[in-house]
Amino acid sequence: MTEKNNVTLDKFRNIGIIAHIDAGKTTATEGILYRTGLTHKIGEVKGDGDGATTDWMEQEKERGITITSAAVTCFWKDHKINIIDTPGHIDFTAEVERSLRVLDGAVTVFDGKMGVEAQSETVWRQANKYGVPRVCFINKINQTGGDFWKSLESIHSRLTKNAFPVHIPIGFEKTINGLIDLIDMKAYTYEDYTDHALVSGEIPADMLEKAKNARSLLVENAVEADDELMMKFLEEGEDSITVDELRGALRKRVLAGDFFLVTGGDGRGVIVEKLLDLTVDYLPSPIDVGEVWGKNPKNGDEIGRKPDVTEPMSALAFKIATDPFVGKLIFVRVYSGTLHAGSYVLNTASGEKERVGRIVRMHADKREDIDSIGAGDIAAVVGLKSTFTGHTLCDIAHPIALEGIVFQEPPVSIAVEPKSKADQEKMGIALQRLAEEDPTFRIHTDEETGQTIISGMGELHLDILIERMKREFKVEANVGEPQVAFRETIRGTSDVQGKHAKQSGGRGQYGDVYVRFEPTESGEGFEFVDEVKGGVVPQEYRPAVKAGVEETLAGGILAGYPVIGVKASLHDGSYHDVDSSELAFKLAGVLATKKGIPEARPVILEPVMHVEVTTPEDFMGDIIGDLNSRRGRIDAMDDLMGGAKLIKAFVPLSNMFGYTGDIRSMSQGRAASTMELAQYEEVPPNVAQEIIEKRSK
Repeated sequence: MTEKNNVTLDKFRNIGIIAHIDAGKTTATEGILYRTGLTHKIGEVKGDGDGATTDWMEQEKERGITITSAAVTCFWKDHKINIIDTPGHIDFTAEVERSLRVLDGAVTVFDGKMGVEAQSETVWRQANKYGVPRVCFINKINQTGGDFWKSLESIHSRLTKNAFPVHIPIGFEKTINGLIDLIDMKAYTYEDYTDHALVSGEIPADMLEKAKNARSLLVENAVEADDELMMKFLEEGEDSITVDELRGALRKRVLAGDFFLVTGGDGRGVIVEKLLDLTVDYLPSPIDVGEVWGKNPKNGDEIGRKPDVTEPMSALAFKIATDPFVGKLIFVRVYSGTLHAGSYVLNTASGEKERVGRIVRMHADKREDIDSIGAGDIAAVVGLKSTFTGHTLCDIAHPIALEGIVFQEPPVSIAVEPKSKADQEKMGIALQRLAEEDPTFRIHTDEETGQTIISGMGELHLDILIERMKREFKVEANVGEPQVAFRETIRGTSDVQGKHAKQSGGRGQYGDVYVRFEPTESGEGFEFVDEVKGGVVPQEYRPAVKAGVEETLAGGILAGYPVIGVKASLHDGSYHDVDSSELAFKLAGVLATKKGIPEARPVILEPVMHVEVTTPEDFMGDIIGDLNSRRGRIDAMDDLMGGAKLIKAFVPLSNMFGYTGDIRSMSQGRAASTMELAQYEEVPPNVAQEIIEKRSK
């Protein structure tokens, strides 16, 4: 693939393919690559073939799922399209989160046999959070059980009423052989879905009425984008609106982010060309997205950067990957200016200057060197040492810190230990590399046992990481049982003295503080408030008090789990001219915390998961009974396409390990589940006592 440098910024499209697992995102991406001439055949996601282009990791090929976001660049009708194929499994939700942060538009893929599924809702919410305009593609409608209209109905009932077909299918299930374009009111058909050309013609007579009704609904909602057009429509009727006016109005509505065009077909087929047309006609360019805002790291002032190569350079690192041939690859989205290979840039997160070694255009796991990337483009950079996900790179003379990316704390932990001495050093390097790539993967050492503890978003997430450690880094490790990341917090308040006074001949140690502990409003994080009047605690010792409190909270009070949601207010104390020191006041802070937290009604919190189970009706009673036995609360039950039932529940994570296998046994393999972290909740007193006793052994 050769780089085309003559594409103007208004013809750039940075899009993500987002969906529930198995809806066909990767297959649709393969279809796009085939239609745009990047590949000569369509890769299979599962099976013994070469595999999909974007699913290039061994585990992705074996499991038939997407694990990491893959970036690919292709060209369609003089437009340059950077595509990111994101994972659908909930354990890899961070991959979707960081991709949406830097993308301008998205294609949401739905399984035409299932309609809206659990993870469809999650990625939809994520796209709403970042205000990403979308078009919808209902996939697999030519398969048995595929139904465009029922899937559209599920979008209306579960996601948004503002979704309107722009194309409607000709035929049903196996007989589908094209679509009607409601913009130009023509039929586009094919003999075989892999044919190279769509044939345009007249709309079949038996579908004309349905097409007219669907178009009227589309026009009626499109003209709301423009007051003049609305008046014209009301005064002169639908026929007065030209095709160009309709396209312009639809584009305006889609770019607003709350109006969605819907099409459908087979993601592998020639119909993907119509999806590409929607992408270039209706999804935003970097110019449509406009100015991005950040802060001046020197004074905190808000500053903007326009998507223009003449502006000072600014870029956001949104993904890190370890490439076996070139080392650490950092994917960046350039928002303004031009990033040149060989240049020096400022990382405003670390405050360090870094040299850009090489810039590569990625085609999944293949790469091509380029000299520079300009505003609005996405590529990968080699040679940056201190840059991680969410860091801003910018012109040294014009610093800016763009908004980073915030990730959830991982709720599942396991202990890993190397099998041999030789594996020990390699394991440290492997874990560090994997943690650099994945911001939801954490590593720490248990001070009591000396074990290495790794934390992730779920069992599958940790399974994949351990597998990668073995395959990519040749590290053999023993793995413990999954553990829940409990937390502690307080429900009451306390006001205590922490006094550290030691005299042992010569200079002594003296620190004396009064600290009030109370819950934070949000129930999260840690707040330290300095309320000291006068000099009873000298200014230079107050940060040491905060450090003492913070360190003690991190180590836990009740059962050794980190304490969150605490506000500590330092309001009084005393000091000694000679014997006071930072260490003495830090220890005073430690003593105050160890005394104050037990007096403020401490409780243990546990991660509670939002669980969604899709099941045939026959097994519904057993599944609900099983969820109740796991301390679950049933939240809602809905009907799905094909007679399936959807059960929504909140269940403590500690009771959900191995659930995937259990639910298969219960339903003869016909039910499926997803879960994501909902919130932390207080554990019942009897469970709390068990946790404390277990930790004290």
